[in-house]
Amino acid sequence: MAVLIAGSAVRTCLGSGAETFDGLLRGACGVSPLRYGDPGLLNVAYGYHADLGDELFRAGRLLAECLREAVAQSGVDTATRRVAVLIGTGLRELSAVERLALTGETVPAGRLDFAAVVAETLPGVTDVTTVVNACSAGGHVLALAQDLLELGECDAVVVAATDAMTRSMLAMIGRVAEEPTERVRPFDRERTGVLLGEGAAALVVVPGDWDGPALGRVAATGLSCDAYHATAPDIEGIARAMSGAYTLAGREPSDVDVVVAHATGTALNDPVECDALRKVVLGGGGNPLVTAVKGSTGHTSGSAALVNVDVALRIFASGEVPAVAGLTDPLDEGAGLRLVIGDAVAARPDLVQVNAFGFGGVNAVTLLERA
Repeated sequence: MAVLIAGSAVRTCLGSGAETFDGLLRGACGVSPLRYGDPGLLNVAYGYHADLGDELFRAGRLLAECLREAVAQSGVDTATRRVAVLIGTGLRELSAVERLALTGETVPAGRLDFAAVVAETLPGVTDVTTVVNACSAGGHVLALAQDLLELGECDAVVVAATDAMTRSMLAMIGRVAEEPTERVRPFDRERTGVLLGEGAAALVVVPGDWDGPALGRVAATGLSCDAYHATAPDIEGIARAMSGAYTLAGREPSDVDVVVAHATGTALNDPVECDALRKVVLGGGGNPLVTAVKGSTGHTSGSAALVNVDVALRIFASGEVPAVAGLTDPLDEGAGLRLVIGDAVAARPDLVQVNAFGFGGVNAVTLLERA
């Protein structure tokens, strides 16, 4: 059963969802000098920072802003309706644990996930689940929300995701780069690696018979866990998630109009994602426009899938598909794909595919339809 999205909110380095989409249309790049840790020791000199300062519980602050906005937009009363909250994340509040390790500053264990944030933000909500599932966490909780609504377990589900930068994750990406990456360049031949972006997103998902305004329809989410490698992607696992989405939705790859790609700008992800798109989508008769956001926002980790969903919803509303910021010379594996380069393209899509792939081969591919 397809479900509807009644509210959506985003926070990235570019600002709100509207500000982020406007930045994407302008080709903006939100990168700035690194604000956390020692760039020399980390081998990371830049990041895509939200305006948070070096405070504790930054991920929760971003999350709270998105929860308030999305629920207010939807009109769902969390105090009187059966509402569940599902939160995806890659790192939870790891930056607070790092501060504990470095300074001994007390960190309440209950603040390391997000139940307290939800309690403070959404009156009456007690059903809160945090799913820690790497960079596709947002896609996984969206799939779970659809299941809950199909089973009649609740009246609405708030699907959210959030992550802020941590020194340990910065150190990890710094170890795989010969020189510090200056910006993310998705699908570009001269890409030099990924940079972290801070971000959060929240959706309010309601049953298909919802009688209020809707931003879009979730047809299906295809999931896979290939466990091929701790960090390297596997084309078969990604292709299985793509094919699974189309099967569950009762749609064909030839139906898709736009793909919002995962596109991390890394040596491994980009060619494998291109290969999978050629295999499943082009091989199934599709010829969609392909865009990506991380050149503008950085890699927002666990919130990346839902940031992409918000972008897809704004494509429906605006009739414009943003170009891929940082892409000028496509990699060889992109041959045959209609990558959007240079300027935004006018389009009126009816079906958009959203990709999200995580470490360990946890993959989520969502199909969104015009409401």
